[in-house]
Amino acid sequence: MSAFSNPFSSAVRFMKGCICGQHRSAEEHVQAMKAEAVEAPLDNDEKRYGRVIERAVMQALFPRDAERRAFLKAVGASTAYAAIASLFPLATATEVLAQGAPLEKKDLKVGFIPITCATPIIMAKPMGFYEKHGLNVDVIKTAGWAVVRDKTLNKEYDAAHMLSPMPLAITLGAGSNPIPYTMPAVENINGQAITLSMKHKDKRDPKSWKGFKFAVPFDYSMHNYLLRYYLAEHGIDPDTDVQIRAVPPPEMVANLRADNIDGFLAPDPVNQRAVYDGVGFIHILSKEIWDRHPCCAFAASKEFVMGSPNTYAALLKAIIDATAFATKQENRKQIAEAIAPANYLNQPVTVVEQVLTGTFADGLGKVQKVPDRIDFDPFPYESFAIWILTQMKRWGQIKGDVDYAGVAKQVYLATDAAKLMKDVGLTPPTDSRKTFAVMGKTFDPAKPEDYVNSFKIKRT
Repeated sequence: MSAFSNPFSSAVRFMKGCICGQHRSAEEHVQAMKAEAVEAPLDNDEKRYGRVIERAVMQALFPRDAERRAFLKAVGASTAYAAIASLFPLATATEVLAQGAPLEKKDLKVGFIPITCATPIIMAKPMGFYEKHGLNVDVIKTAGWAVVRDKTLNKEYDAAHMLSPMPLAITLGAGSNPIPYTMPAVENINGQAITLSMKHKDKRDPKSWKGFKFAVPFDYSMHNYLLRYYLAEHGIDPDTDVQIRAVPPPEMVANLRADNIDGFLAPDPVNQRAVYDGVGFIHILSKEIWDRHPCCAFAASKEFVMGSPNTYAALLKAIIDATAFATKQENRKQIAEAIAPANYLNQPVTVVEQVLTGTFADGLGKVQKVPDRIDFDPFPYESFAIWILTQMKRWGQIKGDVDYAGVAKQVYLATDAAKLMKDVGLTPPTDSRKTFAVMGKTFDPAKPEDYVNSFKIKRT
């Protein structure tokens, strides 16, 4: 009998041979009784853990298999289960087994910026994913990326929603003291756009943008690197032909309305809110620059990962579990309702829905349908990290020799993500260093220095 066979079925045998004495073999007995033994498949860990516990309890109560089967035939499976569960906490025992090793701490604080990039981290609170994995998580809305970084480094937050370049910058000491940091999961892919003020609706050619003032969320952000890449490919030097300043996402629309900036490359729902308020239009989605690019991430210090490994695993599993739920389009409206309230995104539900569903007004009188305007894929490809490092070097944020592959492997924890993706039913990729194209130019992660040197406009 399999460890996962139903011990509350009288047709299931614990012992070898035909226990009823009416059949010549165990196989013949099973065939005769198979109608009674039909069971639903055990399609998740919780059910499998439960079955193991039930088997152990039934074997302890009924050492002789004939007695167990006679008892079940006399009272029925449901009555037997209820009677035994009243004496032994089967559900509690199953939960303990499912959790594995005990958690070092259950009460955690996780910081986030109120943007849709943080969807899995945010939704895991109101939709119960943290509780499912035994955690009590307080998700804390935070004003800006520098604040998130500092509160995490000061251990006021156990982990945080960060921009995917930030753990690399923290590890290398770019913009702060070097502290080993990790990024075990990508929060979202795509999900950004270049939005311009309505007064520029007739200036769609980037070559006409000289003198523009742009905002990005942070210096160490995909937004900064994608905007710079886009401008440079159109012959605009991002350091001399335009101004690029860091502005917290919640303040971007107000700055656009006040004419302090001409546009921004920003995370959603900032772009859609500019359209909703009638102050801006979506010039181009970031997926049109690099389709399925990473943006934000779940990050934690190496000290937290090493010091609380079971808690770290449970937290990461909860977020990956939420990510798996968010990948399904049919769940997006439900998610929008969960994360739109004031304590999370503080946005009208319709704004968040337009972002998550990909059916949206572009501000120029059209309704676009782009289902993967934002998507969710937790796998932290090392090639993503290597590309980010090339852009840090291209624009002078890091200098000298860079161990691209070594830093990428140290910070982007692909192995951890792959294991936990399997646990929640996702299929991780087999290669962590995939190639991809940015604006039609292929990036080979094996040749990062050649890539940096290939650009005409750069600071190095």
